[in-house]
Amino acid sequence: MTDPAAALDALRDGLRSLGQVLVAFSGGADSAFLAWVAHDTLGAERAMAVTAVSPSLAAEERADCAALATEWGLRWSTVATAELDDPAYARNGEDRCAHCKTALMDALEPLAAEHGATIVLGVNLDDLGDHRPGQAVAAARGAVFPLVEAGFTKAAVRDASRRLGLRTWDKPAAACLASRLPYGTPVTVGVLSAVEAAEAGLHALGFRAVRVRHYGELARLEVPVEELAVVVARREAVVAAVRAAGYRYVTLDLEGLRSGNLNGARPASGPGRGGIDAGPGRERDVVGAEVRHDPSLRP
Repeated sequence: MTDPAAALDALRDGLRSLGQVLVAFSGGADSAFLAWVAHDTLGAERAMAVTAVSPSLAAEERADCAALATEWGLRWSTVATAELDDPAYARNGEDRCAHCKTALMDALEPLAAEHGATIVLGVNLDDLGDHRPGQAVAAARGAVFPLVEAGFTKAAVRDASRRLGLRTWDKPAAACLASRLPYGTPVTVGVLSAVEAAEAGLHALGFRAVRVRHYGELARLEVPVEELAVVVARREAVVAAVRAAGYRYVTLDLEGLRSGNLNGARPASGPGRGGIDAGPGRERDVVGAEVRHDPSLRP
């Protein structure tokens, strides 16, 4: 659907057909747009936004969810999820997102049942082409994807958000912190905290769109290609910010920021291999150098 007005009308009609909805609200552009439209269409009595809180959600993102809820008058609450308690999630295999969505649905379903609401997720058409096993888990448990049904792509969500005056229209994508770890690298609170601290330090330097990919003591930074020269020019401050989070080595990916790019190197020969046989406990980084895994930078 290419007509923005028709797409928005279709989204509103889809939400009305559900009656009561519970929006899984991470604060990103997609879920924020869905939460706003649901609230605007159904009102606070029939639309609630719920943010799942765990070590994989950056404190900055949780705070922005609260700020958006206040700004937009959303009926908002938080719920704790315990995906790190699941050994299958912590192992960080290719199915990590499936275990994460299981934990999310476990936390949201009681709330949805209490209010007679359908759980809706901010999945868009472009998301369907990526490796996201959690989508199948959520759908199998009754979650609905209204943006997909209304024909929204990522670009369409941002365009519609801009037209509606939502400040999230150009918010950089912010996937969960665990997405910064190559498959096979165990997910621990220490590692997630290190990634979060490094990215927060870079945000404080003015880099809005940034990823800190975790390789033990080595951090691989991704920023938009047009900002590569800025990182180099501010090399000392960038290195200091990342090292303050506990990393020893700081590298810059010359290909720039690619959301979900670790999905392109999913393990082909067992956990921790990164698709390349670098030997037990090792993994090849972007330039082929071997780096030893440190499962947790912090105790």
